[in-house]
Amino acid sequence: MMETMMTQEPKMNEKIATLTLGAHHWRFDRPYVMGVVNVTPDSFSGDGVLEGFESPLKKALTMIDDGADMIDVGGESSRPNALPVADDEELRRVLPLIEALAARGVTVSVDTVKPAVMKAAIDVGAVMINDIQALQSPEALAIVARSNVAVCLMHMQGTPRAMQDAPVYGDAVAEVKAFLSARAIALREAGVARERIVLDPGFGFGKTVAHNLALMRGLPELAALGYPLLAGWSRKSTLGHLTGRAVDDRLAASLAASLAAVAQGANIVRVHDVRETVDALRVWNAMMTKKDQDKR
Repeated sequence: MMETMMTQEPKMNEKIATLTLGAHHWRFDRPYVMGVVNVTPDSFSGDGVLEGFESPLKKALTMIDDGADMIDVGGESSRPNALPVADDEELRRVLPLIEALAARGVTVSVDTVKPAVMKAAIDVGAVMINDIQALQSPEALAIVARSNVAVCLMHMQGTPRAMQDAPVYGDAVAEVKAFLSARAIALREAGVARERIVLDPGFGFGKTVAHNLALMRGLPELAALGYPLLAGWSRKSTLGHLTGRAVDDRLAASLAASLAAVAQGANIVRVHDVRETVDALRVWNAMMTKKDQDKR
């Protein structure tokens, strides 16, 4: 009986009030923006920064000045056909930046699948683990359970190297929802509080254009699980398919996708273009909420 109570899912459409990220607490009375800093030479969007410590730090701090609520630091590309990076190399890339940002009071997430990187990142100040494998490694799950950090559980069919070869679903929304629900339950059984868990459908990770669009329309079903949702549409190939634009010319499409995701129930958007996204969401939030926004 006790186990049933502990793992019971929230009621359908239960409002998510807060997210706990270490000592940080977010109230979802507005959309939040996660800025992406890839310390890699092979990011799909061509935004990787490897020219030394000051360059990625400057980029991250500019994002904070532009209104980002969090910086997501990644040291290993997860683009299609990406090759893995050794633990020590990924640590060398991400730890100095995470530590420097945390020392400045910045809310920092680490985008990694490696338990060793997760532990080291938490030790120097990261307050969220953003894992495209949804903590399926028992060691990774144990590291997060022993901490007080938040975790973003993402769905991916296959691995980055081959995920876009031939993704197949019977019902993309139902299958992604079932996977994310099962992973959230596994974390809660391991002692991770519901208020520390975020779900990400994984747009572009083992999905065709049709799958991505179905998941976008199905976001309210995922939101009904009772966890905050993160949507990462920024510069994705589906936007290129829809617009015919190259990866470095997808700003308008990325903004439209972020706004649509928030309208469908996403609480956090993960983006490369922070300033423009923050402006768009401020206007959207002012126009769509019932609170008096008149500052005259």
